[in-house]
Amino acid sequence: MFLRLTLIFFAGLAVAQFLAFWATMSERNDVQYTFMISNLEREVSTAVALLDRLPAAERPQWLPRLVRRNYSFLLGPGVGGMPPDRKLSEEVGAAIERSIGERFPVSVNAVPDTREHLQAHLRLSDGSPLTIDIQPVARMPLSYWLPVVLGVQLVVIAISAWFAVRLATRPLNQLAKAADTLGPDMTATRLPESGPAEVAHAARAFNAMQDRIRQYMKERIQILAAISHDLQTPITRMRIRTDLLDDEGERIKFQQDLTEMEALVREGVAYGRTLHGAAEAPRRIDPDALLESLVSDYEDAGANVTFSGWIGMPIVTRPVALRRILANLLDNAVKFSGAGELQTEVSKDNRISISVLDRGPGIPQDQLEAVFQPFFRLDAAGQRTGGSGLGLAIAKQLALAMNATLELKNRAGGGLEARLVLERPHQAKPA
Repeated sequence: MFLRLTLIFFAGLAVAQFLAFWATMSERNDVQYTFMISNLEREVSTAVALLDRLPAAERPQWLPRLVRRNYSFLLGPGVGGMPPDRKLSEEVGAAIERSIGERFPVSVNAVPDTREHLQAHLRLSDGSPLTIDIQPVARMPLSYWLPVVLGVQLVVIAISAWFAVRLATRPLNQLAKAADTLGPDMTATRLPESGPAEVAHAARAFNAMQDRIRQYMKERIQILAAISHDLQTPITRMRIRTDLLDDEGERIKFQQDLTEMEALVREGVAYGRTLHGAAEAPRRIDPDALLESLVSDYEDAGANVTFSGWIGMPIVTRPVALRRILANLLDNAVKFSGAGELQTEVSKDNRISISVLDRGPGIPQDQLEAVFQPFFRLDAAGQRTGGSGLGLAIAKQLALAMNATLELKNRAGGGLEARLVLERPHQAKPA
């Protein structure tokens, strides 16, 4: 929008400037033409009358004094030729005939030349031939400084158009940036409520919208926290009563159900917190050390998890959120395939990709986006069941809060790839 408006303003002002220049030059040339014809009629008749009265011996001395910018006099028959066939030459010839034709018979002809050139031939009273050599110029030459002035004007127009459009579009740009940064963490910068009335009104409306959304998210977390807290008491009572059951099989089933309930409550609160915002501040970390530590934890727990690829540079990011995302992805890989593989890649523009690979049953192609919805679990036909259905939803929300992208795709030969791309994370210089 900024570029389009700038080009429109610049093009409009430039065209107006050129039209004004064209109109001025046209008027200037018309005045020059009228002035030339008028002077030609008056001065040629005066010069011919003067030469006619001078003795033949003195005429050559006067010829240099009678030379003008576009005509001169020759004592001789001159050069013959065809009648003038150009409009300017015809009008100049007619003007000469009007000025001296009544007293001296005049013939006018064109002279072959690269520019417009003609001669008028006549005989003075004593019979001496006289030629008026004319090179008419209908347009005045441009001054050497005029193109420089025009160039400076175009530069001034371009700067003015850029500055005016920038002032007009800056509030829209600020609004767009604030909307883009308004994510799950709800930390978008508030817009300044100043400027023109329309801009200030839009800024106030946007800031009020942020406040309302932030309040809604806060209330959601409070509700989830209250539910979690209130559920802890009955779950604890049920666990105590379960321990008192005599039937071992029933006791084990009840304990499993209570464990799932507790996990569901914890996951629900965790998901709500990711929506409310990531309070974790970004800091400098060694990503290779973080990934090695994560893989070591799984190996210590007996899980088959491998790590390949090295990032090789420190970055500034949110390590707890990053670890939580990868842990959720690895949990799914181990759960559905029995093993997981962690791979990293650094692109030429320093974007870091971290992939979690497995050889499990994969996910139907039309469900790859749906699995990021909270509490979404595939049915038996999808071959992925169990869990709370919040692991991928939490990972997705944390990725958005980190300004990263998380995508799933099925692998050739079976299995799933979950790719986390950190969009140009801040690099930190090694200490």
